[in-house]
Amino acid sequence: MDTKGQQDILTLAEAFVQDKLQHDSSGHDWWHIYRVTQTAATIATEHGADIFVCKLAALLHDIADEKLNESELVGLAIVRDWLAQQDVPPSIIKHVMEIIATLSFKGGRRAPMQTLEGQIVQDADRLDAMGAMGISRVFAYSGAKGRPIHNPELAPRTNMTPEEYRNGKDTAINHFYEKLLLLKDLMNTSYGRKLAEQRHQFMIDYLEQFYLEWEGH
Repeated sequence: MDTKGQQDILTLAEAFVQDKLQHDSSGHDWWHIYRVTQTAATIATEHGADIFVCKLAALLHDIADEKLNESELVGLAIVRDWLAQQDVPPSIIKHVMEIIATLSFKGGRRAPMQTLEGQIVQDADRLDAMGAMGISRVFAYSGAKGRPIHNPELAPRTNMTPEEYRNGKDTAINHFYEKLLLLKDLMNTSYGRKLAEQRHQFMIDYLEQFYLEWEGH
């Protein structure tokens, strides 16, 4: 597939994703996809990876998410069918589908990424759950799910199954300890780790200020 063909596919993917996610208010909207795609392209450039595969997987990664579909299998089928309808080469479809199927955090229990492009897209997605963006998104998601900001009597959960991670009792602040603060040490690439360091520290500083204000200081 030549450069023009790749750009045409990316343009179609952008329109497809914008249509699917335009009404989302949980932090998984089009602008989350935009940021992840931009970050994936930046990391791919730093590491000499296939930018087309990184961008395509980043654009489509939340279309298959079980939070937005009847099930993850249904979501993956939607993505696979869309790629086939655009005449994307089978080898690229296989690569993109492998990335999307392995991407999600799910309590940190997913298998490791098998390719550099997968590692890059996963880093980009995780980076958007950190720093200022991560803080914004965790409160948006918690509000959408009816979860409280904080309850000091409710301790963060550990060693969760994917079902417990998705469906258990949770708060926005606990989610920092159950996911956001764990991401720095899960980065795959050297450039991803570099970006994660600053975002991680920003969250630490935010939590310190949060607890001061919680106690009226």
